[in-house]
Amino acid sequence: MSADRPPERLTAQAIASERLFWRSEILQAMYWMDGEGIASAVSPPRLAEFLDTTPDAMVTLVGQLVRDGYLRPLDDDPGRFTMTEQGRREGARSFGDEFAELTRPAHSECGPGCWCRDPKYAGVACPSDQGAAHGH
Repeated sequence: MSADRPPERLTAQAIASERLFWRSEILQAMYWMDGEGIASAVSPPRLAEFLDTTPDAMVTLVGQLVRDGYLRPLDDDPGRFTMTEQGRREGARSFGDEFAELTRPAHSECGPGCWCRDPKYAGVACPSDQGAAHGH
């Protein structure tokens, strides 16, 4: 077999890995699009543009996600798909994992649950600010 040609047949492990990759990519994209108010339901061709693959490949991938319970077609527009509750949970988890380094608090920045964010502590120095008055 030549190094510049893919193998004739993919192994079961390679197929499973490819399916996991695309499930993650599609659900992350749909979770992000929904969260940003861009779209709560999308068509396979639109996803294909966004994720840089062919529309035919995306139709197959979306069909598998429907069979697996992650997506469902819209009742009034079966050419567009939305996440099921299972798909939303997996999309949120996958998105969080993928972008954790970008969304975590920076050094000397407190997290969203820090006590200093409570208005009754306004003006009280947060330990994260290294002694500075804290005003979120």
